[in-house]
Amino acid sequence: MNRAAIVYALKGGNRRSIGRSNQVVAIVRRQPALFPALINGMHDKDEILRMRAADAAEKLTASNPQWFQPFKRRLLKLATEAKQQELRWHLAQMLPRLDWSERDRTLVVATLRAYLADRSRIVKTFAMQGLADLAAQDPRLRNSIRSLISSFTRTDSPSMKSRGRKLLLQLNALRLPHPAPTSQ
Repeated sequence: MNRAAIVYALKGGNRRSIGRSNQVVAIVRRQPALFPALINGMHDKDEILRMRAADAAEKLTASNPQWFQPFKRRLLKLATEAKQQELRWHLAQMLPRLDWSERDRTLVVATLRAYLADRSRIVKTFAMQGLADLAAQDPRLRNSIRSLISSFTRTDSPSMKSRGRKLLLQLNALRLPHPAPTSQ
């Protein structure tokens, strides 16, 4: 299969369906050279194609985050400009998987914080998850993100409150001291 075939496989239908994105995931997993077609698809004018390309890319980079590294600047720019909720929620999951400089991590955090104002609860929930993932990687972010997530556990939808409580438990576990090794 070639890049044009990947794009074609992701087109058509409506936003309530992932179409053939799982089939595309299987193909790209076997032929990683096709991965750039997904990055390009996330920038396409067709919102169905953008959504499905993001879905496939998110699934692939859960186990292969290094595939994104050459495209991280494009993804960060896309994340700051994206308005489509399906694209935003996938980007919120993907961005924390990348290695960021301190400066760029600040931009990623700002972008995910902005996503917390989205109308979509799914975007908000994945933005909270993304922020928690970043805080797990960078201890300097933990207190501010813990405080932010805590506020959502008091004020938002039941699903966000539930996710927020789980994320707080994970973040709180990070600050627990590790037990000292026992000598025998």
